[in-house]
Amino acid sequence: MAKTGGCRTLADKEGRVRIAIMGSGGVGGYFGAKLVLGGADVAFVARGAHLAAMRRHGLTIESAHDPIHLPKVAVTDDPSTIGPVDMVLFCVKLWDTEDAARQLVPIVGPETGIISFQNGVQKDDMLRPIFGDKALMGGVAYVGTTIGRPGVILQTGQLQRLVFGEYDGRRSARAEAFLAACKKGGINAELSDDVRRSLWEKFVVLVAMSGATASMRQTIGPVRSHPLTREFLLDLAREVVAVGRAHGVNLPADYAEQRIPFFDGWPPEMTASMHHDLNAGKPLELRWLSGGVVDLGATVAVPTPMNRAVRDILTLHAEGRPASAH
Repeated sequence: MAKTGGCRTLADKEGRVRIAIMGSGGVGGYFGAKLVLGGADVAFVARGAHLAAMRRHGLTIESAHDPIHLPKVAVTDDPSTIGPVDMVLFCVKLWDTEDAARQLVPIVGPETGIISFQNGVQKDDMLRPIFGDKALMGGVAYVGTTIGRPGVILQTGQLQRLVFGEYDGRRSARAEAFLAACKKGGINAELSDDVRRSLWEKFVVLVAMSGATASMRQTIGPVRSHPLTREFLLDLAREVVAVGRAHGVNLPADYAEQRIPFFDGWPPEMTASMHHDLNAGKPLELRWLSGGVVDLGATVAVPTPMNRAVRDILTLHAEGRPASAH
């Protein structure tokens, strides 16, 4: 198990990339830990029991392939105490977007990059009014992780990948610096010269995976193994492709079919965060996933009956269970 002595404060002058992780759950916690291992100067923002555990015991990634233990990390529930940073990895749940973004304003300087690794393709539309166009970069994360217990991130499978870039396609200094930090930490990272397409490529996979596993209450193994549910999975993806193409995104018409080896390559026990949230009685990102496809499809007159079915099936669970029902 890899270990480190923790990270220095973001105020040091050693020239390391200074990174704030806003939301230290499955995505932020995992990739933040990898960045720390690579020598980046990382501050985590967390809350509740997860924050308390990280303060006491550091951060642990439990994985059959790449376990990590950081006995000491810089973590806070108040972003304003971090100071200016080079890059923000924005990883909170979508329903927390505006509130979390406003907390970051004190640490965002004129050259700071903000990359949302949240789900969906509408996320940056929520961030743009707060930070403006210049700060925002596009990004997608591929990883099978969740908070197993406070201070501990569980990883399923070996998949871990970040794709990000400037919306105008240029290879900026901040993008190159973050790419180098990712590589040092062993992250499979790449710069995209068409990050809008990259966002939609992830959206195709995520909507299909989350919609099928959550609506069927199953992991990917059973879903892809039965001919009817396998076709349902693909139909969800096909609708996203059709909507994206109608919005001018450069996706091949058969992009859903191109993803079949990707779906088949996942461990059978793998699922999506929306399925985890459903089982835990937490609010769902339904409005921006299957619901987002329905809404975006309506604006370009593309029918989305399969995603509408998922949205409608899960809508009574979208706000989570009341606390007394947990």
